[in-house]
Amino acid sequence: MARFWPPTDRLQTFALLEKLCQGIAAELRHRVREEPGVQLPSRTLALGGGSCRDLATLFMALARTLGLAARFAGGYLVTPSGDKGSGATHAWAEVYLPGAGWKGLDPTLGRLTGSDHIPVAVARRPEAVLPVAGSFVGPDTACPVLQVQVNVTPL
Repeated sequence: MARFWPPTDRLQTFALLEKLCQGIAAELRHRVREEPGVQLPSRTLALGGGSCRDLATLFMALARTLGLAARFAGGYLVTPSGDKGSGATHAWAEVYLPGAGWKGLDPTLGRLTGSDHIPVAVARRPEAVLPVAGSFVGPDTACPVLQVQVNVTPL
């Protein structure tokens, strides 16, 4: 934890969480990782980064060492690609603060979650928040290329 927050710093809980979130984003590399599952926080640190779900899991572990309740959130992130309504699957963490409730922090981006984060599911463990899954039954020539697109439309 000292890597992201020197123990000599005396911060309010929320300021400390923001600093941890920003520290992870600044010091660790985000990379797209297609392999299933989530890395252990120790592996994320050893590799110097991981996917958004790996960084969220690391952040949760740090928050829990402080005695705070933390949960994994998965959903979509509206992306500023220029295409109206474009987005991507994404993961972040939420921490429970007495009096304030659950607050989302995104260690991939190093900031609080906002209206561009669209939660679909939350759980104590990342394994319980699965991305949308599906299957295809038929000849492999019927669907030669699988394409996935996320469209977000404000209501």
